[in-house]
Amino acid sequence: MEARATLKYARISPRKVKIVLDLIRNQDADKAMAILKFTPKSACEYLEKLLASAMANAENNHDMDVSKLYVAECFACPGPILKRIRAKDHGRAHRILKRTSHVTIVLKERED
Repeated sequence: MEARATLKYARISPRKVKIVLDLIRNQDADKAMAILKFTPKSACEYLEKLLASAMANAENNHDMDVSKLYVAECFACPGPILKRIRAKDHGRAHRILKRTSHVTIVLKERED
């Protein structure tokens, strides 16, 4: 039995999200939430809400025990890239790539 939560089109680069996901992978859900709360990265805001959503899904939809949950899988895939232009010297223009992410967190119960 597993509970999952997905965040689509988050306006943050997947590379930045993966750094934080590596910190919480295979951790207990409560410990993962504490890690996200005290890590000074911009991705933590998105992931904190996503983890809370996954925990709520586990409790309400699948009748799982919240105290036994752990982060079984977590991954970030690239979403669509917003392409913008910035003016440069001598009438030139340079492209700015504003990347987006699709993030998924899967929680499972420990078998103790």
